[in-house]
Amino acid sequence: MIDRTNLWKALGPGILVACAAVGGSHLVWSTRAGAEFGWSLLWLVLLANALKFPFFLYGQRYTAATGESLLAGYKRLGIAYVWIFLAVNILTGTINIAGVGMLSGALLTGYGITGISVPWITVGVLVVCAGMLLVGHYKLLDTLAKVIIALLGISTVVAVALAIPNRPELAADFVAPSPYQWASFAFLISLLGWMPAPIDLSAWSSLWMFSREKQTGHFATVKESAIDFYLGYFSAVVLAILFVALGALVMYGTTESFAAGGVGFSQQLVSLYTDTIGEWSHLLILSAAFITMFSTTLTCLDGYPRSLAACCVLIQDLSAQKFIRIQNLWILVSTGLASLVVLAFVQNLLQLLSFAAIISFITSPVLAYINFRVMNGANVPEAYRPGLALKALSWAGLLFFTVMTAGYLYVTFVR
Repeated sequence: MIDRTNLWKALGPGILVACAAVGGSHLVWSTRAGAEFGWSLLWLVLLANALKFPFFLYGQRYTAATGESLLAGYKRLGIAYVWIFLAVNILTGTINIAGVGMLSGALLTGYGITGISVPWITVGVLVVCAGMLLVGHYKLLDTLAKVIIALLGISTVVAVALAIPNRPELAADFVAPSPYQWASFAFLISLLGWMPAPIDLSAWSSLWMFSREKQTGHFATVKESAIDFYLGYFSAVVLAILFVALGALVMYGTTESFAAGGVGFSQQLVSLYTDTIGEWSHLLILSAAFITMFSTTLTCLDGYPRSLAACCVLIQDLSAQKFIRIQNLWILVSTGLASLVVLAFVQNLLQLLSFAAIISFITSPVLAYINFRVMNGANVPEAYRPGLALKALSWAGLLFFTVMTAGYLYVTFVR
């Protein structure tokens, strides 16, 4: 029997992962999948969620079962694994923070902000997020995530319900495009890369468990952490389905397609809701979308520096007291690097988001394999190691990620 008071104290890390996932993969890639290909890619969205499931589960289960972070498990395999994670996260963190930050900045223009370019608005968003984290830390993040997931979930359900009877007629000359061709392969990899989130987020939920313990005084048991994980993960799966539906019901088969520029893309994103709910809801939906992306940016700007700081502590065998100072330093460094990417190298929003999602996917086989090895370590109690079903799903995921990565490299550099 699970104590409800302790369960409530355990809830948080899994929901935070869902909050980070919804901003990028759902608002952008799920919606585009439905808008461009209708229902054709729904199975792939579900497959991605299923194949990544074990590797996200291992993050929280390992910590609950052993009392140490997932990254500490990496160190048990060898310090080289921590260095690999550090290198991957510096690359993916910089790009992903820049991507979600730029979408936040683009949405902010919907409030009538003129005279400032989207890249500079993005820098402002990143600086504000960094300031909030340096002052509020985990408690602020945890509170925002639960409110935002609830708000976005309700508004999306309403939008999809209203879109069903109001689906536009297919254009007379419409020819259904096929996603199953080489020309669409990069889009498929982008969809998979952030669906439901990059695998490196599994380390975040592991580290957030210690922050949640510090906040509530209770360290989650394996069962409690599992409930927290399932609640967050399956919320993200349901929302992914709803966003595919929204794109398919409102844009598929019409002459409209998503713009590459940040302002145009963000306006179309909001229009997906307002076209079905009504123009009266424009400000409400714009605010919900912006708050969602702002929260995702905030979560990423906490998660990446948190995991990078943990790597530094493990590599140098530093005391836990130095962790906060190192994390704060990484927050500042990540903010600076992401701002540099946005200002110097980005021509349009979709270009940046595509690159970020692709990088996240091609690093998936490496991180997934390490997570699997860590979860099967001798220090993990036998009862909590993966059973036959989880092992089979893990190997299926590793095979799929590897084959798809090889396919992308072939299409990009050989074909």
